[in-house]
Amino acid sequence: MGLSKVFCEMKRIPVAMLVVVSCMGTVGAEEVSPLRQSILSQSPSILFVTRKQYRKDHHNTATLFQCGEVNERSYDTEGYLKILDVKSGQVETLFDPGKGATVRDPDVSFDGKRVVFAMRKSASENYHLYTIELESRVVKQLTRQRDVTDVDPCWLPDGGIVFSSTREPKYCGCNNRIMCNLFRMEGDGANIHQIGRSTLFEAHPFVMDDGRILYDRWEYVDRDFGSAQGLWTCNPDGTAHALYWGNNTESPGGILNARTLPGDGSRVLAILGACHNRPWGALGLIDRKKGIDGPVPLIRTWPSNYLEQVCISSDKYRIDSPNSVPLKYQDLFPLDDAHYLCVRQVRKESEATGIFCLDASGGEELLYFEEPGCFDPMPIRPRKLPPVRPRQRNFDSPHAPGRFYLQNVMIGTHMTGVAPGTVKALRVIESPEKRNWTYTYWGGQGTQWPGMNWLNFENKRILGTVPVEADGSAYFEVPGNTFVFFQALDENGMMVQSMRSGAYVQPGETYGCVGCHENRIGGTPVSDKVLAMRRPPSRLNGWQGESPRLFSFQREVQPIFNRHCVSCHDYGKPAAEKLNLAGDRDTVFSTSYVDLWLRGGISCVGAGGAETRPALSWGARVSKIVRMSQNGHGRVQLSKPEMDTLITWCDLNAPYYPNFECAYPQNQAGRSPLSSAEVKRVQQLSGVKLADQHWYKQRSQFSFDRPEVSRILTSAGCATNESARAEVLSIIRKGQERLYARPRNDMDGFYPCEKDVARLNKYEKSQAREEQVYAAIREGRKLYDSE
Repeated sequence: MGLSKVFCEMKRIPVAMLVVVSCMGTVGAEEVSPLRQSILSQSPSILFVTRKQYRKDHHNTATLFQCGEVNERSYDTEGYLKILDVKSGQVETLFDPGKGATVRDPDVSFDGKRVVFAMRKSASENYHLYTIELESRVVKQLTRQRDVTDVDPCWLPDGGIVFSSTREPKYCGCNNRIMCNLFRMEGDGANIHQIGRSTLFEAHPFVMDDGRILYDRWEYVDRDFGSAQGLWTCNPDGTAHALYWGNNTESPGGILNARTLPGDGSRVLAILGACHNRPWGALGLIDRKKGIDGPVPLIRTWPSNYLEQVCISSDKYRIDSPNSVPLKYQDLFPLDDAHYLCVRQVRKESEATGIFCLDASGGEELLYFEEPGCFDPMPIRPRKLPPVRPRQRNFDSPHAPGRFYLQNVMIGTHMTGVAPGTVKALRVIESPEKRNWTYTYWGGQGTQWPGMNWLNFENKRILGTVPVEADGSAYFEVPGNTFVFFQALDENGMMVQSMRSGAYVQPGETYGCVGCHENRIGGTPVSDKVLAMRRPPSRLNGWQGESPRLFSFQREVQPIFNRHCVSCHDYGKPAAEKLNLAGDRDTVFSTSYVDLWLRGGISCVGAGGAETRPALSWGARVSKIVRMSQNGHGRVQLSKPEMDTLITWCDLNAPYYPNFECAYPQNQAGRSPLSSAEVKRVQQLSGVKLADQHWYKQRSQFSFDRPEVSRILTSAGCATNESARAEVLSIIRKGQERLYARPRNDMDGFYPCEKDVARLNKYEKSQAREEQVYAAIREGRKLYDSE
């Protein structure tokens, strides 16, 4: 019997019955297939959840539907914890949370006696964590903070629990959905504190056989949003966060829900998911010893032909390639080296999923299915307890310093063409989290809510520059729990190579790397004779003699153009037809900023692709505006601080706004003083479609500083109709008046809108709570959640 016929037969099977299906047909109750026998030999019982599939949202991370957030109304499911007896086929309900409630993400304790899980009691509440005793069925609530979401709990070897949570509120850089980080607590719910600090999303933690945590992480610095979701590891105390696999693979867009096979931790099963879909897709078996990116490390995929779509880079945009998989996989658990549990769609025309058993040779067998779907299968059995890894940090305060060291910056896979001794310093840059969002966006290389830069998503804060020793080594302090990246600089302060991901240390942690993008799977020389480690760590010194500050184009760069360039490169001047460097603000950015991107004045990576960029390939050294300034264009001579500012701006990937807060959240990109109705009217009068995305390649049409020089006034609609021109000019002047009364984020006197202030206050409260927990841990006390 073919699979399609089997699935048609399934429609007539009562939902509470055990269904065992193979590619050969339906297996009778007295028959035991080899795959089913493999499960019986591992565990007689399987824990699972029944519920509807999550509603489709923007990205695979959007399953929380937190109360008060933009997608809260998408919560629409009920779910139960159930147990399947594999031998008899009987199913019993372990826990019924009640009407309108659901459970998700169960994890069986290492001794096989308890389950930790997330539960949401209704659409008006968020997910919290609970435990249930398998024998007594006693349920205990562990977390209870009302305005946060806690999901993905996982038992730790010391009896604690790691989980994902929105307790440090932050938002996705390319939309307006709330994100999660890793947190941990004691087994009774005490002393919840954050152990992951990446800027977007951390989820699906799993304890490896050596005691480390494997998890999937989504974060991006100066790179495309959709291909930046790979696998990482860390210690249970939050130290030693390190890339595991897939950070520079474009297709698939997300590597999710990974579980290691027994052994040395080099082989994992993972969902190969799309950026834009639910957290499902193809299934992959990965051998990390063969590489940390691309198709080579994949031993096999389900379906087998999906392997053809795995790539590091492509001429086509392939972050959503798993959407083409006809029967998608989700929620997996390895039984042993060769047999795996997972859930999979049972029919192409339905989102309902059943529990399947797979083997390493490609065999698949449906074990059980009931409407509306089955999720989170896991054997109920004792497991070998991994070792408890020792603590390598302190709890002085969340931002107490830690230390990074670098053995030799010249050791790396993408340093071709860089002579030894070229790198003289490292610039340490913070990429802050996004705390706020707007209702409209700017279309950079992905959507920005609010608009931040021409292409990329981040703001930047220079924390300082530290020396690189003669042997290429560096050793320096950084604030703990601060997401940073590094740039290698030459003797002129120009960037040689830049990270396009981030790193952080815990307070008191010392952590390091061998080189700059070094080979992570062997063959990299390690030395214990590192010059920088023979001295105290370097201290961060801010930038240009001042304390660290968020970089602002209007504050740092535009004054240079005002002093040296606008006498020629201004509205009404011939040179401005080629490049206008006036600082007049338009709807989102400014005249000069837009022209520098559009007219080839700078060469920056923007939100470039997944692959690691070669050294010396972008930034100030290849930007025309820097080269012309160095050569004395038009007899212009920049001072050393001015040249340093211009070089630094280009090497920071040409940022514009200093932070995400805005004054006009309802208007274009959260930045424009004009309402959508006014913009529509201007378009009608002028005949010009106004760009809200970079790919229109449209020069600035407005000047809110000098409305009468606005380019849109020369459009066909305005040039031939004086009344139309007058009305457009009047609208622009209204925008000017609003900016004078309520400055936006690139102006002096800016203050955030009311909703932004409320979100910032919530963040400050979360950090105050973190301080309290740190104090409790230092003093040996227990601090619990309160509602």
